[in-house]
Formats: sequence, C-alpha cells, structure tokens
Amino acid sequence: QVQLVESGGGSVQAGGSLRLSCAASGRTFNTYVLGWFRQAPGKEREFVGAFSWSRGSTYYADSLKGRFTVSRDDGNTVYLQMSSLKPEDTAVYYCATRWDGGMNYYRQDDYNYWGQGTQVTVSS
Repeated sequence: QVQLVESGGGSVQAGGSLRLSCAASGRTFNTYVLGWFRQAPGKEREFVGAFSWSRGSTYYADSLKGRFTVSRDDGNTVYLQMSSLKPEDTAVYYCATRWDGGMNYYRQDDYNYWGQGTQVTVSS
C-alpha cells in the first residue's frame, strides 16, 4: 500500500523559507512521479511542482519557478524548498504520486495516492 507522509509545514514571516518533505513508501517508485499541490482558503487546489523518478527531472508551475525547488534524496523522500515566501503562498500543501505515463504532471486527477497535507502559513 502506497503511503505518503508530509512534514515540515508551519508558520513563517514573509520573505522567509520553509522546506517540506514527502516520504513515500509501499512500493518501488522508479517508474513514478511525485507532485506537489497546494490549496489556499477559498481556492481550488493547484499544481506547484513535480519530480519524476523515471526521468530524473523536476517540473514547476510557471508562476513559482525561481522561488520553489523540488529535490529528492537517495531514497524515496522528495522535498519542496520554498523561498521568498509571500502571504499568498499560505495554503495546505499536498504531495501525491502516480505511475509516470508521460507529462501533464499538473493534472491532479491523474494522481492515485495523496498525502494528508501540511499547513503553511505566511504572515506579512
């Protein structure tokens, strides 16, 4: 059974940084992709970025390039490093995973497994 466990959320002032972790377990992930999504209060959930184990590549929402970085360790943990945080980055952040059948990593409906979410609050 695939499990995703997120950690690292919290409160930070504008301009600060946070690093989220998503530990994946339950199978071999070398043909999978892990995506990061977020949902702000009153808004739809949106794509943040992704790491493809099969391609060894990272992908980002255009609006977040340069401030957010996705990386991985040697195992099955994927990180989301967030810098120069703004109050509008306040949201619940989720990681999710699916078999990597191609691109379109932003399509959240394609993801089968989701973490529980972690709250990030950025104050001005």
